[in-house]
Amino acid sequence: MASPVTGAGNFVSTLPKYEEIKKAAKTPGQTEEMGQQAFLTLFTTQLQNQDPLDPVKNEAFVAQLAQFSQLEATTKMAASMGSMATAMQSDRLVAGTSLIGKKVATPNGTAQLLNGANIAGVVSVPNGADKVTLDVYDQLGRKVFTQSLGRQAPGEVQVRWEGYNDKGERMPEGRYNVQATVSSFGKVTQVPISTPSVVRSVTFNGTTNEMMVEVEGGGSVPLSQVKRVDG
Repeated sequence: MASPVTGAGNFVSTLPKYEEIKKAAKTPGQTEEMGQQAFLTLFTTQLQNQDPLDPVKNEAFVAQLAQFSQLEATTKMAASMGSMATAMQSDRLVAGTSLIGKKVATPNGTAQLLNGANIAGVVSVPNGADKVTLDVYDQLGRKVFTQSLGRQAPGEVQVRWEGYNDKGERMPEGRYNVQATVSSFGKVTQVPISTPSVVRSVTFNGTTNEMMVEVEGGGSVPLSQVKRVDG
């Protein structure tokens, strides 16, 4: 009969081979977490090289099988979730293309001034204001127009710039930035103005996982920030 010492020695001798396969199953840059194929390779190697005098007990065998089943289920779930995310991204992109050519209101305060037209917007003052001031800047950041709108009740304030500077001169066509300053109880803050722009394209930002709307005149905003869509 073989002695226990001999059996233990045979088992120990298989450890270098086990560790070698374990190391080979990992590719450069992998973490300590194993994938499905690596786990199966290690599990099979362990069975092939187990100590014949002290084989894997049924409880341990069942536990490892359960671990493998859990890993397989997790892998399939991850693949399924990835496919679902891709499908949802495609659906959102298709839905977003319906906005191309339409006028949307975005809270970036930027809008295109056309010949003979004006720029309208909305300022939200949920708590009201002692004074609301409207400022308009050209593409070089120069202030071309300012107007005091006085005291405002809580709610939305409709604002409009007719396209003239402080001297009464008509400004050329182009992109302008409209800003509002709200004074309330001695505190002065800038609040966003929702201004209209025509959508040129819709893209998906993989970094932020958001749909981005590009408007005429340059610039883009997340689709979630679009306040209104006009036909």
